[in-house]
Amino acid sequence: MSVAGDTSVPQRAVGGGPAVGDPFGRRFVAPLYLGAALNPVNSSIIATALVPLAAALHIPVGDTAILISCLYLTSALAQPAAGRLAEVFGPRRVFLAGIVLVLAAGVVGSLAHSLPALIGARVLIGAGTSAGYPSAMLLIRRRAQGAGQDGPPRGVLGGLAVTGSATVAVGPAIGGLLVGSFGWQTAFWINIPFAAVALVLALAGIAPDPAPVRTGSVRALATRLDLLGMVGFGGVLTALVVLLSALPRPDWPALAATLLLAAALTGWELRARHPFLDVRLLAANGALTRTYVRNGLTLLGTYVILYGLTQWLEAARGLSAYQAGLVLLPMGVLSALTARVVSRRAGVRLPLIACAVLLLVGAGAVLFVDGGTPMAAVVAASAVFGLTSGAGSVANQTVLYQEAPAATVGTASGLLRTFGYVGSIASAAITGTAFHRGVDDSGLHHIAWVLVLIAVLVLVLTVCDRRLARADRQQAD
Repeated sequence: MSVAGDTSVPQRAVGGGPAVGDPFGRRFVAPLYLGAALNPVNSSIIATALVPLAAALHIPVGDTAILISCLYLTSALAQPAAGRLAEVFGPRRVFLAGIVLVLAAGVVGSLAHSLPALIGARVLIGAGTSAGYPSAMLLIRRRAQGAGQDGPPRGVLGGLAVTGSATVAVGPAIGGLLVGSFGWQTAFWINIPFAAVALVLALAGIAPDPAPVRTGSVRALATRLDLLGMVGFGGVLTALVVLLSALPRPDWPALAATLLLAAALTGWELRARHPFLDVRLLAANGALTRTYVRNGLTLLGTYVILYGLTQWLEAARGLSAYQAGLVLLPMGVLSALTARVVSRRAGVRLPLIACAVLLLVGAGAVLFVDGGTPMAAVVAASAVFGLTSGAGSVANQTVLYQEAPAATVGTASGLLRTFGYVGSIASAAITGTAFHRGVDDSGLHHIAWVLVLIAVLVLVLTVCDRRLARADRQQAD
């Protein structure tokens, strides 16, 4: 049996072309890493452009927050949808189509002079960048199978996580420098060179999808894609976002809409021939479902501290946005380094337990942070969450690769990202609730207690998951 990262196995034709030497050579992985980085690039850099953008458009800064939320919502909807499209039409085709959308969005956003036009550009960016990760996971899975590798290619999966973590780490600092030098348009035109390079690398390094697209009738295509399921899933997420955004004020109509739409979606998917959200699989495959929940909770904890501590540093400690980004830079750097280390070792249970324990340690440390805490101690406390993020992202991604059916790994990977986006949206609701009377030490400590609860849930969910230990033993054998 071959092991992950073993390149001594005989190489076969993979992805429509011959694989020569290492099936995961630089020509193949470079466009995947760059494509997967496009989403975190756009998630992080925009934060530094909101204030100058509002000044240029003569609108309140608060109105620009929609440029962040519309990207998250679009990405949460589009990630699993892109995965399904990749399974049906071919991952290379969907990957390239996504890059072209990002390229077009960069042009539209750079030339826009109104908030609605910028919202449109951000929606295009969310849809285009969402194709990168699920398509990459499907391409990797098929390439590994074609090369005769039974285990997950840990180095390649780790590279995807490292790329995203590193981008988030340096995004605010580089974004602040570029926006300060060239204006708020930088947050949009930066996509043009990134997407152009990714497009060239993808055309050169990824072999064409082997099978031609045969869609049949429009009705047959809609059934195969489960378009009604996609629409229903989007409705549930939209209602959930409205519900979370209203906190701490309860939005009873949004709650009712969320529950009713979720019930309708479940009923539809149980009857669908090709369900977009396979409810039966989620019920039967507990390891996969637990991975989604564990990943969502871990990212919820990470984003809560990222957003909450940033606001506290600026409002309570008087730092500028750029200075706050520098304080949190070690958190992102450690996340990337930890992801790299974890990707090189076998086993997922110990990294996931370490992730939960570190999340609990970090939450406890934040309980003792206040206005008089030395900045070095604040940096150290935030850095713990970088270790959590790096270990959790790689290990959960590996578990998903192992547990998801090979034919639906694109949709499954997209759903993993969707749970992360829901975590990020929920984190905004938590910080908003904690700071609704003002950004102060008391609000930060309320966030820390929420983090303690999240960490305990992640720890229990991980320690009690016997499937993780069995999967590690199978890999060892």
